Amino acid sequence: MTISKRSLLAAVALFATVGSATAGAMIGNCELSGQKGSIPVTSPAKAGQLTVEYAPPAPVWWNGDTPESVKDGMEYCMAAEIAWRAGYDKLEVVSTSWDALISGQTSGFDLAMSQISITEERKKVHDFSVPYFNSDIGVLTRADAPVDEKSLKSAKVGVQQSTTGAAFAADTLGLTDVQVYSDQGGLFTALRAGQIDVALNDTSLVLAEEAANPGKVAVIGQYKTRETYGAIYQKGNSNNPTIDRIIQSMVDDGTISKLGAKYLAAAWGKDPATVPYFNR
Repeated sequence: MTISKRSLLAAVALFATVGSATAGAMIGNCELSGQKGSIPVTSPAKAGQLTVEYAPPAPVWWNGDTPESVKDGMEYCMAAEIAWRAGYDKLEVVSTSWDALISGQTSGFDLAMSQISITEERKKVHDFSVPYFNSDIGVLTRADAPVDEKSLKSAKVGVQQSTTGAAFAADTLGLTDVQVYSDQGGLFTALRAGQIDVALNDTSLVLAEEAANPGKVAVIGQYKTRETYGAIYQKGNSNNPTIDRIIQSMVDDGTISKLGAKYLAAAWGKDPATVPYFNR
């Protein structure tokens, strides 16, 4: 069972209870809940640690300006918990570009997490973990240039390169005049600067951008795509099934729901279920 955006706010009260418990083992600013080495990974990419890739910027999911400064966030703390249950108290964070990550141009890591939707096309390049989060495609606009469901198709639309939002704009919405940006930060900066009127990206990401820039941008709707996020593994690696067991154990024991309540629901400031759904 993956964590849904609808369930995040409901989990806040649960987190408040467990979050007040006496702090135990830590990696970064993440309090670890599992047992160290309970599901051992004996041959990681680099000895004595877990190595995790991500594509910045990814606020709320990875909080920090550089890999060295990231010490918490939804996916960072997931990675910390995975490392701990795998038997390690050291976690190395490696940044890469989104395009390099998603196209399989990187190596030497145990897993990558960067709000990555699981798709059949991407499975040709990577192995994926069990899903840990459900997502749809959100519609983010500037507050001074309101767009609605009908006018969206004639607006200036931006997407992030190689994302499911980019594919959705072209293949499902049939948009032909779309500005493509290499990373999430560039996409959102272009929107705030008035270069585009709409940014299409995962609802989780556009809600975080709205919360970070109140009064400047707004999430006006979303499209139901039933996407799920998963971690990327290097194809065929013998550790993949073991890390899968760790992630599934974190889903089953509520760890991921608690992290979602702490980092995502608080950052969004609203229940994603209240964002209206647009027709395709």
